[in-house]
Amino acid sequence: MGKSSSQATLDDFMWQAWKAMRPLDGLRAEIIEEAIEVSPPPRRRHGVIANRLRQAAGAHLADGGHAVYQGLRVIHRRKVWIPHLVIAPHDLDEIPDEEDSGVDASGVAAVFEVVSPGHEAQSRDRKRTRRAYARAGIPRYVIVDDFDGDGTVTVLTSPNPGEAGYADEHRVPYGTGAVVPDGPAKGFVIGDAIVRP
Repeated sequence: MGKSSSQATLDDFMWQAWKAMRPLDGLRAEIIEEAIEVSPPPRRRHGVIANRLRQAAGAHLADGGHAVYQGLRVIHRRKVWIPHLVIAPHDLDEIPDEEDSGVDASGVAAVFEVVSPGHEAQSRDRKRTRRAYARAGIPRYVIVDDFDGDGTVTVLTSPNPGEAGYADEHRVPYGTGAVVPDGPAKGFVIGDAIVRP
């Protein structure tokens, strides 16, 4: 199903506005659904978890053709996201987006988000980016969430772009290892070594 002309016009407007932005150092500017969202730098705990994830996933992928990236823009149909971690091929030149602003979502194997504090940030990571990543067909979305009870890790697979959802969801509490079931990071475990305080 194609986009309506009004939706295409809105997408183009948002894209041009995003490209013209010059956010202060450390701020992330993303186009999520129909809005440009600017986020502050992460808190200490957030950064610790993201760094542990990056190190562990990097070690897990060491002998394969994929790598872990931080701060990488993922682009799909004039939408832009900057996940906390992205798993993609070593050679990103193979999957550039149309304007060389980032990497096309079609080449991304997985994204990881560490949920930020605050109602709006939690809604973004749990709902809006979840729908956006599913629409883009990103095959694996991992959510590390300190704010869901005593903490949970959710692994989402089998995206349904038309319904903006994932068919498979595996959600476990902290203390139980969450396992990436397939893809380049198959068998990667998000457990206590990553989420412990």
